[in-house]
Amino acid sequence: MSDTHAALPALHGLTAAEPPPDRAPYEALITAVLAWRKPNLTPCDYEQIVLQLTGHARAVAAAIQRRAAALPKDDGRGALAEIVLREATARLTAPIEGTARCVQDRARLVRALYERLDRLTEPFPPIRSAVRSASGRDDRQK
Repeated sequence: MSDTHAALPALHGLTAAEPPPDRAPYEALITAVLAWRKPNLTPCDYEQIVLQLTGHARAVAAAIQRRAAALPKDDGRGALAEIVLREATARLTAPIEGTARCVQDRARLVRALYERLDRLTEPFPPIRSAVRSASGRDDRQK
């Protein structure tokens, strides 16, 4: 990768307290990138897309970290979020290449991060409610 592409413009000015940038354009980009069969872009174009996806992945990861930290300690979603964040960190440290494969790998990462973020925002039923709804009866009344 050339030195002129070292900065991550999507991260400039982004603080840990801010939400990730607008999701819709990135979801559209991810859909397009993952649909590629034989793209014909220059390595520089691939690098620019990877940089955008990398910056966005870091912003979504920061949102996951904030939401996971706000969960109760006994909420398993926080532990799962930590696993996803460790994997994301490992994948984000991989060198950027000017290839379609690298772009698609980053797109899959952002998609996985959004899936985890969505799971953190879903209401999570208490254990008793889950047991009651699964068995069709209220076990507390025994």
